[in-house]
Amino acid sequence: MPTPPDRKTFVLVHGSSAGGWCYRGVADLLEQRGHKVYAPTLTGLGERSHLMSGLITLNTHITDVVNVIRWEDLDRLILVGHSYGGWINSGVAEQVEGKIASIVFLDAFMPEDGQSVLDNSPRSCAEKALKRAEVSRPAPHPSVWAVSEKNQPWVAERLTAQPVGVALTPLRLTGALDRVPKKTYVRAAGYENPNFDRFYAKVKSDRSWRTYEIPCGHEMMIDMPERTAEILMEVA
Repeated sequence: MPTPPDRKTFVLVHGSSAGGWCYRGVADLLEQRGHKVYAPTLTGLGERSHLMSGLITLNTHITDVVNVIRWEDLDRLILVGHSYGGWINSGVAEQVEGKIASIVFLDAFMPEDGQSVLDNSPRSCAEKALKRAEVSRPAPHPSVWAVSEKNQPWVAERLTAQPVGVALTPLRLTGALDRVPKKTYVRAAGYENPNFDRFYAKVKSDRSWRTYEIPCGHEMMIDMPERTAEILMEVA
């Protein structure tokens, strides 16, 4: 069947301890408007938590998303990464350059070449897990991410442990992100985080980026799915 010219393809990447489930509301809204949506769950998390292993690295999670793009033969896609998913965004852009029409960072990390997750995150949880020879660290309570009280029970039931190995892998970047035609950063105004403030301030002064603020906590796709979907369609 022919594809309508205004139909977009979205690949939605979740953050730490989450899964594709966190985008359910946003995906439903996008699909209702005729768009195609993929929300893969990264290895060892969500419904794939039975695959938790000490062998999981940042490259494993990048490959999870790259393989969806390759096997589904996706092109001119909108790549969206939330929080830890910003690391995945940056790594995926290096491997499928030319296939990404628009890239979106939802309150997400924006790593530099040679950095690892530990360089931008509190080290205590990961380091404690490593000292105990554990392959994962437990998920925090949703209140840590300023999830609304009404959604906290639903989120708490679904969060799973995060693989520790993903925090140790340095990410090699050559500037592919800069060459993506459309770039967007969305900041959750209701969540205090100096890293995200820094990333947001940096791109806000760059005319090649579009920036937005959403008045909610870190999990914007859960607490404000309508506004999140609206922004994604605007920047597609």
